[in-house]
Amino acid sequence: MKKSKVGLYFGTFNPIHIGHLAIANYLVENSDLKEIWMVVTPHNPLKKKSTLLDDYQRLHMVHLAVDDYLKIKPSQIEFNLPQPNYTVNTLAHLKEKYPDTDFVLIMGEDNLKSLPKWKNYKVLLEDYSIIVYPRISAGEVPLELIDHPSIQKIDAPIMEISSTMIRNGIASGQDLRYFLHQEVNTYITEMNFYQ
Repeated sequence: MKKSKVGLYFGTFNPIHIGHLAIANYLVENSDLKEIWMVVTPHNPLKKKSTLLDDYQRLHMVHLAVDDYLKIKPSQIEFNLPQPNYTVNTLAHLKEKYPDTDFVLIMGEDNLKSLPKWKNYKVLLEDYSIIVYPRISAGEVPLELIDHPSIQKIDAPIMEISSTMIRNGIASGQDLRYFLHQEVNTYITEMNFYQ
């Protein structure tokens, strides 16, 4: 039996915005991925935790953004794993929990550049495929990763939108409704998040 292919799009999604959604939408419609799971990360080891909204609030916003689109699903798999979360540990857990699924890692080119800093990154390259979407960022992709057989570069649209820009904009009183899914924008406004 052929395993179904699921893409894992990790992020703090603080908040989830149209850039995340457009990339996931593009990838699931232009690849052999059956679904993409938006994996809400409680704590990225490379980010300060103090700037994060509550895990379940961020998960709720992902639900608001994707629940009407069957090919993209929110995932809270990392909420019950030891923190800080390391991708290699999460993937090992998922492989055990869903043996009939092939998991594919989705990342921006900016993350690919820092991949050698990730815990056990060589295990990731040996055991998983990685789909990389373009990002404008400083630095070079390490030589060992440029033509690596596990890495597939996708010519997705470049989205230069960041959650930081949105949080800063909201804090300074800007109306950024078109950068967010309508229900996410309404929820952020009602909850007075990022003000």
